[in-house]
Amino acid sequence: MNRDRSHAIFAHAQMLMPGGVNSPARAFGAVGGEPIVVARGEGAHLVDVDGNRYIDYIGSWGPMILGHAHPAVTEALARTIQGGTSFGAPT
Repeated sequence: MNRDRSHAIFAHAQMLMPGGVNSPARAFGAVGGEPIVVARGEGAHLVDVDGNRYIDYIGSWGPMILGHAHPAVTEALARTIQGGTSFGAPT
């Protein structure tokens, strides 16, 4: 399994952020190794920046029950975002 790009991105991130990530749970410090750097999600799978494919057993800690990039969800998001993205007021 090639992880060269993931390693390079994580090494660079460690120079910019403590632990190289935005959450201690993502740092892998307690278990050794390095995190994968995700490029995209497809259904129940994640694909890293090196092209490796993984089963996503985490599911974003619950909210991804339909999987990544489910067509019904992405279509609803596309329709909604056409109306604007942030207003600073009730909608």
